[in-house]
Amino acid sequence: MDTAAPRQTGPVTYRDAVLDDVPALVRLVESAYRGDASRAGWTTEADILQGRRTDPEGVTAVITTPGSRLMVVEQDGEIVACCQLEHRGEAAYFGMFAVRPELQGAGLGRQIIAEAERRVRELWDVREMHMTVISVREELIAWYERRGYSRTGRMTPFPYGDERFGVPQRDDLEFELLVKPLG
Repeated sequence: MDTAAPRQTGPVTYRDAVLDDVPALVRLVESAYRGDASRAGWTTEADILQGRRTDPEGVTAVITTPGSRLMVVEQDGEIVACCQLEHRGEAAYFGMFAVRPELQGAGLGRQIIAEAERRVRELWDVREMHMTVISVREELIAWYERRGYSRTGRMTPFPYGDERFGVPQRDDLEFELLVKPLG
């Protein structure tokens, strides 16, 4: 018997997050990346990181920092996804991307990233989108490569010992910068 939650059916809408969204956004991000709930989707980090992925202070900072916004994606009146967009000179940074686990794999992520790219070109007239991905997440990196992102080989150390980023389950974690030119 299939016990998965029903797929959302209505049109997708986008808006900037407000402070009242913080609790729901923390739950969304946590559910997409950590713990057993995240295993319903394919973006889980549960095998490489435990602990928290974010917290109310981190989400609040994204919402309130000048040049930063947290794009909320709603469907059928519910928050189903989000992503951080931050203006960094001639580039925009894409982060905190989360889609409800039971909705992953149906094309919603592709739609959201395309909208994010359109918005940063319109808002900030940037030439590139940047993101960092944990380098051992080969399947996720391959997904971004299919969306036009390129690996740069530029690595940043994982912040071992800072539990705001999770509790690593392995000792070879680092972030790789991925870049996409925006036409």
